[in-house]
Amino acid sequence: MTSLELGLSPARRAVLARRVRLLVAATITYNVIEAVVAIGAGTRASSTALIGFGLDSVIEVSSAAAVAWQFSAPDPEQRERATLRFIAFSFFALAAYVGIEAVRALASRGQADHSTVGVVLAAVSLAVMPGLSFAQRRAGWQLGSASAVADSKQTLLCTYLSGVLLLGLVANSAFGWWWADPTAALIIAAVAVKEGREAWLDDSCCVPPTATHPATPIAATGRTCACGDDCDC
Repeated sequence: MTSLELGLSPARRAVLARRVRLLVAATITYNVIEAVVAIGAGTRASSTALIGFGLDSVIEVSSAAAVAWQFSAPDPEQRERATLRFIAFSFFALAAYVGIEAVRALASRGQADHSTVGVVLAAVSLAVMPGLSFAQRRAGWQLGSASAVADSKQTLLCTYLSGVLLLGLVANSAFGWWWADPTAALIIAAVAVKEGREAWLDDSCCVPPTATHPATPIAATGRTCACGDDCDC
């Protein structure tokens, strides 16, 4: 569903598109820092989960860059499908790499070292990412942009992964549970597959309903969607 189908004026579309670009810039900046810190700390601690978290940040940067590329065009909607495909492939690539490394770590029973930097990074991301994701999703939802909504879900994924990573790192350090780190990595890979599938299928139902796509209430959230109760808006 395009912004024209939603009945947005050119001025309103311009405001929302500019907001998406600013949020994308903020996402890129934060995730570049997050990726460098996480991959560096993960390499030092031999933590598959921490490295996977850093690689997810790299994917988020590439996804945000793809959305920025889309909205740099005079008509961003013409680049919508290509952007969604890129986001989906990024998720699948992350899932494949992290999944393989996690299985290898489980098979070798290798225990990661304690990483104070990793624990602090996971806690900070757990606090920062929800607000950034909500703002980007709201702007994409109002604009009728499935790619902006998909990118916001990558940012929200970082929130979930921050929690998983934090639990894995703490369990490994505090209790010596060597399997906690690769298990956390496997959860990261599984969530990445889910999000990649949704981006591939085009989560375009998560936009305001129109006359041709009437609203359906979602009891859990109180929101409405154009494609039914199973829409993850």
